Amino acid sequence: MDLYEHQARELFEEHGIVVPKADVTDTPKGAREIARRLGGRVVVKAQVKTGGRGKAGGVKIAADPAAAELTARQILGMDIKGHTVRRVMVAEPVDIAQEYYVSYVLDRAAGRFLAIASAEGGMDIEEVAASRPDAVARIPIDPDEGVTSAKAAEIARAAALPPQTVDVLVRLWDVLVREDALLVEVNPLVRTAQGQILALDAKVTLDDNAQFRQARWGEHGPCEAHLADEAESLEATAQAKGLNYVKLDGEVGIIGNGAGLVMSTLDVVAGCGARPANFLDIGGGASAQVMADGLGVILADPDVKSVFVNVFGGITACDAVADGIVRALDTVRLTKPVVVRLDGNNAVRGRTILDAHRHPLVEQATSMDGAARRAADLAHAH
Repeated sequence: MDLYEHQARELFEEHGIVVPKADVTDTPKGAREIARRLGGRVVVKAQVKTGGRGKAGGVKIAADPAAAELTARQILGMDIKGHTVRRVMVAEPVDIAQEYYVSYVLDRAAGRFLAIASAEGGMDIEEVAASRPDAVARIPIDPDEGVTSAKAAEIARAAALPPQTVDVLVRLWDVLVREDALLVEVNPLVRTAQGQILALDAKVTLDDNAQFRQARWGEHGPCEAHLADEAESLEATAQAKGLNYVKLDGEVGIIGNGAGLVMSTLDVVAGCGARPANFLDIGGGASAQVMADGLGVILADPDVKSVFVNVFGGITACDAVADGIVRALDTVRLTKPVVVRLDGNNAVRGRTILDAHRHPLVEQATSMDGAARRAADLAHAH
C-alpha cells in the first residue's frame, strides 16, 4: 500500500527526520490560509500516489497567499497519470544547496534489502541512473544486520553523500523496519544553504501483509490510508471490481489470463519498442463482465493508445473468452484499437467468433510477438 506524501512525511517526522513545515488542504482557500501561516511564499504540491508530479505541473511555487490560492485552484482536479488531485500539500520553501537521492527497497530475488543512493537527486534521477549508472550506488543490506551507523557511513561514502546524511540514513532504515515498509524513498534529500539536511519529498510503500501490526493504516485508521478521493483512481476502481491491476507508465494496455503470461506480455511489448501501460491479470475468469470491467479500467487511462488482449485457453476455453469480449463490447464504448491473440483450447473457434463480430477497432493476431508488434505500432500511430 502506497502512502500519500503528506502521510509519509508524518512518519519521517515521528522518526526524527527533518521535513519542511507543511499542511494539507482540499480547497484553494485552505491553501491561502496555510500559506499565510507559513509566512507567504510556499510550494504547492499535488497529493497523488504516483510519480512525475513536477513534470506534470503538480508542484509549483507560489509567491504569496493569494498566489497559493490561485495555484491550488489550478492543481486541484488535475489528472496525473490517471489520478485525480483531491488534496494539495502546502509547504514552506527551502533554500537548496544540493539535492541527493536515497532509498531502501526490498530485493525479493536476493532475499535482502537494497540501499540506492546518489549525490545527484531530483526530477532527473531516472535519467542519471540510465545514462550514468556509476553515479548511483547500490549497497546490499543484510536484514539481520540492518543499517547501523557504520553501514550508513558506507552507503554515504559509496554515493558521495556528505557525512551529515549518515544519521538520516539510519533513521530511514528505522522507518522501514518499524513501519513494515517495502520501500522508503526520499527524492530529493537536500542540504540547505545553512548546512541542514531535510527530506523534501517522502515516498513509503507498506507491506499489506503487515496491516495487523499497523492498525493505524487500516481502512478507518486516523491517517486515512484508504482515502475516499482515491476511489476515482484506476487502481481503486480495478480493486473494487476484483481485478488484479497495476498502473504503469506506458501506452499499451495489457489484459491477460495468468500472472506469468501477463509478465511475459509486458516483456514482449517492451521488446517491440513500446511501454506497457498496466499489468492486468483476469486469472481464470473471462466472462463478459470481467472483460468489460477490464476494458473499462484500461480505456479510462488517458495514457493508453492501444490495448493488447493476450489469452491462452486452458480451463477457460478461448471461445468463452471471445464470447466475453464480444459481450463486453456491447457495454463498453471502445475508443482505442484492440489487438487480440487467442491460443490454446478452442482458439480457432474463438477467433471465428471475433471475426464474425467484425468490430472496426478489434483485430486479431495468431502469435504473441505479432500481436505485440501490432499493438505497439497502433500505439505509436495514435
